[in-house]
This record gives sequence, C-alpha cells and structure tokens, in this order.
Amino acid sequence: MSTATAAKTATTTFASALNTAMSDAMERDPSVVVFGEDVGPLGGVFRITDGLTKRFGTDRCFDTPLAESGIAGMAVGMAINGMRPVIEMQFDAFAYPSLEQVFSHIAKMANRTRGRVRLPIVIRIPYGGGVGGVEHHCDSSEAYYAHTAGLKVFTPASVDDGYRMLREAIDTDDPVVFFEPKKLYWSKAEEDLSALREQYESGASGQDHSVGPQGRARVVREGTDVSLISYGPSVSTVLKAAEAAAEEGISAEVLDLRSIVPFDDEALQRTVTKTGRAVVVAEAQGFVSVASEIVARVQERCFHSLASPVLRVTGFDIPYPSPKLETHHLPDVDRILDALDELQWED
Repeated sequence: MSTATAAKTATTTFASALNTAMSDAMERDPSVVVFGEDVGPLGGVFRITDGLTKRFGTDRCFDTPLAESGIAGMAVGMAINGMRPVIEMQFDAFAYPSLEQVFSHIAKMANRTRGRVRLPIVIRIPYGGGVGGVEHHCDSSEAYYAHTAGLKVFTPASVDDGYRMLREAIDTDDPVVFFEPKKLYWSKAEEDLSALREQYESGASGQDHSVGPQGRARVVREGTDVSLISYGPSVSTVLKAAEAAAEEGISAEVLDLRSIVPFDDEALQRTVTKTGRAVVVAEAQGFVSVASEIVARVQERCFHSLASPVLRVTGFDIPYPSPKLETHHLPDVDRILDALDELQWED
C-alpha cells in the first residue's frame, strides 16, 4: 500500500479531528489563541488540546484559573483587541458561572455597537451523557445558548464535521458556542485529515460537508417512511434505530441538523414533506427544549404533509441522574422504536 493510500484510510478519532482543527487554525492565523482550565501542558481533561502548548508556546495555548466567568471575560477583552480566542469550558455545567459574560456581553456586543465591534470567540463545551459522569458532568444545555440572540450554536456528530465545523467556527467573526458530544471523543472513522485541511482551506468544504454559511443540515441516511431528526450525541443512536426499523420494514430517513443556530429550515421541510412523519430525538430534557422548537417548526411548515403527529424522544424532565440510571434517562434504540410504533401508519 502506498503512503498516499495509507493516509486516506487512516483511522481518525473525533478528538484528534478537533485537535487538528485547532492546530491548523493556529498555524494559519497567529491571532488564534486557546485557553481554559488545564488545556495547556496537560492537554485538557479529554486531551483535546494535547500538544498545542508544546507546538505554539504558552502565549498561544495556556491554562487559566478555575473561574469560568473570568475565562469568558478575558476572551471578550482579547477579541475586542484583535485576537480570536478559543476557550474551553471543562464540562457543560461548569460553564454556568460564565453565562453573565456570555449572555450580556459576548452575545450582544455586535448589536450594542451596531456591528462596529465583533467578537470572534469560540466557546468549546463538552456536553451530553453516555460516559458515566456524575452531576455537573453530563448536562445538555444547548437550549440556553440557542435562545440567546447573537450566538451561533454548532454541534458536530462525526469526525469530518468535527474538523470542518470547528475550523469554520474559529474563522467566523461572530461568537460560536461549539458543543462537543463527549461520548463521541473516542469514536473513529476512516478520514484523511490532510485532505480535509486542503478542502477546507481551498473553500471546497462549503460545497458539501461543512456547516456552510447557512448552517446546512445533512441527510446521513435516506428513507421514505419517516424522518428521524437529531443532532450531536443522539445522531449515532438514531442511526442504529433506523437500522433496527429497517428490519421491521420501516424506511427511516435520518437528518443530522449539525447547526442549531443558524437553523436549516429548508432541509427540515424537505425531509418531512418527503416522508410525512417525523420523530425528533435529543438527550436534553423535552420541556422548553430545542426538540420542542423543531416540532413547532415542522408543524408550522409541514402541517399539510403530515400523516401523523410529530413525536419527541428526549431525556426526562429531571436533573441529570446518577451514572447507574443514565441508560434509562437517555434516548435509546428501544425508545425510538416505541415512538415509531405510536405513529399513525394507516393511509
């Protein structure tokens, strides 16, 4: 096997794709800096920033005190002065002390200054369950950020999207909250990161797999009977459910939203109009959630195409449970199949 062929078939993890995305962005643009709790020599709790301090020095990738509000506030000042900060909130619920900075300043600065001051900040947040984490380590708080005007919210579900979407987030002149599904960090795919880099930097990525300027969703499995709509950590579970449904004679189309803000209404309308049925799957609690918003949009835009009410499969409306109970709390294949059974299938 040639070296070129070997590179194309190399196994790459989701974590490695994110690390490479930051490294490539830092190499290309000296204004990109990475900081947060333990992201320096240690490489972060999940080692996503491993090697960045060694390669770029402590001025470009460095540790901060355990003060999320201070991390976000420092990013504001640096962005105002021409830097492009990429900050890490160690775990989803650890980010809550920073919300005052995020909601009051990061999200509003461009509007407050009539566009004269832009804040190109990326807030990386490991989120979601499936890793046996305890309280404060497995929250899904995407609805808070999606509800806050002025923020973009991305959440990749694959290795290639992890690279491309993080590169795009760093290049964006507006603040992006970048949700990284923790349970996918060790997932693997046959990807050539060098090719992804070349595609992205040549501008070719926007033609297909990148989020793109309009926040495009992606159909990751074609189907004709029902649309399974999801994002981030739930996409892999939905794909397994679609395979199981196929064994029962149900053809399920799977839509990975990829970007919560901006939201791809066209892709949503296209898949539901095609199948006539929809089930929305997400780890977060169902009440007042992103899943609720998706259902509302389907009802508003596709009502006359629906053959059945739109259903949701989500986490329960409780604080995240202990590790022994998380398998009952998170949407799984059986709960998704149960939802499919509840749909109206008579013509």
